[in-house]
Amino acid sequence: MSYACLFRRATLAVALSFALPCAFAATVSPAKDAHDRFIVTYKPGTATHGNSAVVVQNAAAALTRGGIKLTATRVQSAPVIYQRKVGAGSDLVRTNRKLTVAEANAFMQQLASDPNVVSVQPDVLMKKLDVAPVTPNDPNYTKYQWHFRAGDGTQETIGTDTTSFANLGGANVAKAWNLADGHGVTVAVLDTGITQHSDLDMSLANAGYDFISSAFISGRADDSRVPGGWDLGDWTTDAKYTDPANGCVDASQAEDSSWHGTHVSGTIAELTNNNLGMAGIANKARVLPVRVLGHCGGYTSDIADAITWASGGHVDGVPDNTTPVQVISMSLGGGGACSDDPVTRDAIAGAISRGVPVVVAAGNSNADVANFTPASCPGVIAVASNGIAGKRAFYSNYGSGVSLSAPGGGVYANDASTGTSPVKAGFVWSTLNSGTHEPLAETYGGMAGTSQATPHVSGVVALMASARMTLGLPALTPAQVRSVLISTARPFPSKPDQTVGSGILDAYAAVVKASNPATTDPTATQLINGTAVANLSGAASDTLLYAIDVPAGARSLNLRTLGGTGDVSLFVKVGTAPALDGSDATYKSVKPGNSESVVISVPTAGTYYLRVVGVVDFSKVTVIGSFVAP
Repeated sequence: MSYACLFRRATLAVALSFALPCAFAATVSPAKDAHDRFIVTYKPGTATHGNSAVVVQNAAAALTRGGIKLTATRVQSAPVIYQRKVGAGSDLVRTNRKLTVAEANAFMQQLASDPNVVSVQPDVLMKKLDVAPVTPNDPNYTKYQWHFRAGDGTQETIGTDTTSFANLGGANVAKAWNLADGHGVTVAVLDTGITQHSDLDMSLANAGYDFISSAFISGRADDSRVPGGWDLGDWTTDAKYTDPANGCVDASQAEDSSWHGTHVSGTIAELTNNNLGMAGIANKARVLPVRVLGHCGGYTSDIADAITWASGGHVDGVPDNTTPVQVISMSLGGGGACSDDPVTRDAIAGAISRGVPVVVAAGNSNADVANFTPASCPGVIAVASNGIAGKRAFYSNYGSGVSLSAPGGGVYANDASTGTSPVKAGFVWSTLNSGTHEPLAETYGGMAGTSQATPHVSGVVALMASARMTLGLPALTPAQVRSVLISTARPFPSKPDQTVGSGILDAYAAVVKASNPATTDPTATQLINGTAVANLSGAASDTLLYAIDVPAGARSLNLRTLGGTGDVSLFVKVGTAPALDGSDATYKSVKPGNSESVVISVPTAGTYYLRVVGVVDFSKVTVIGSFVAP
């Protein structure tokens, strides 16, 4: 099996804003590939919002103004047809052929010249984030699943490897099983779907949904969405998928079906203590499979709708989800910052507002996560990948936007970036299927990628939720879940070569902290390293709460307020919010006026909470947190 291509990149366009010759400038995400599907967001309350006929009329007029000529085709005679309303409120339209890059950008600029348009973006394909699978000869927990063990340096020989490796990268799941098993929790897995497997709880397979709205991507007879989260296969070896006109893959990238969603689902919730196969993290939890990836990947609009639906929001044309979920897991993504993908950003914000944490793969491009979506979207738990040696996997994305790392597999011996051949210890092991195209017999296998790191975190979030249910405690908010994971992560065994969050996932520590009734930090406004939040105002005794995630190895943490009028005090605490009056703060600055500062030369990794308290009325104050990244 070839490992020449260890990860795949999506063709999602890197976006920027165009300056428009009018008072209102819409957000425009330009195309870098040919596209025939476009997402347009109109201002709520305008005549066009909710009027599909006018949406199509405006799109056709934009084509004319852009000098783009479309002739009738056998499949679609009209130049533009209306596809549907996207769950977040946008409209999806389709041209009767793929527009070239220049045509697509001209079309979107013309659409954006309408002052009622908020944003325009191509409906692009995102890809699953994993590397090629390996199938073991004798699958079982003890022999293969190093990633569930303590990461305490114990020497382990995995599968058919002839060399043992010190396990420094495990997630300490086995110890957490003493506290929780996921009972009562449901995890939505937005992926390729799921296949029948005797080592998985299939009770919600039919309750899931297939959100793929393109027959070419889904492999079904038409573009309709259908009930059930079943994986029909995502192979790209057929000639139609390697045809350059269809923009899927070239012949060298063609692959058999991955059964990616089955592998992810097994890591989260594979049945355990049943004398069969391997184990799952939250093995008494249930998986709600939501199919959003098929042949060639999955469209932004479909993924955004699936996020909305799974989290309890309404999507036109689809029955509402009647199975509440406690976490959404997405091992997928593509290039382009989230700021240029408002449809996905808003769908995630909606899920978080409904109390559902969203766990996302950081990506496999060995690049800054800030340039990838949905991993850079506000509020997500972005997961990097480490191997058995506890090092950043060579393919894993990195940066200050990463929340923490989790076992995803380092592929080569000792998590090296190259090697003569992969080792079994370089992969994460879980459920799979043996079919090359359609599903056939169940099996097990190994994969590596941030796709495999992500379900480790999603499974632990399920354990945290289960533990609180058992204790009769209220559910943690998504921000609190993120804070617990970051603050309980285990320090890396050595300084990573890039910033990959606060440390390595520690399931046991996370469940212990989540089980504490005092773990109810109020929601804080997230600060980005070096970015100021200005124009803060309030009355005497008013309190404002902020948080900043500080990665392992950071230096010179500087937390401060400045400017404006009045008088504020600054109180800082690590891992949890200070009391409303700051009385239990670890650090404080209470000088007269608004120039307060807390400086920590060598900060420990974790979430630092800043409470700004008004001594007297204050106005136009700025708060900023900054550190030197490792």
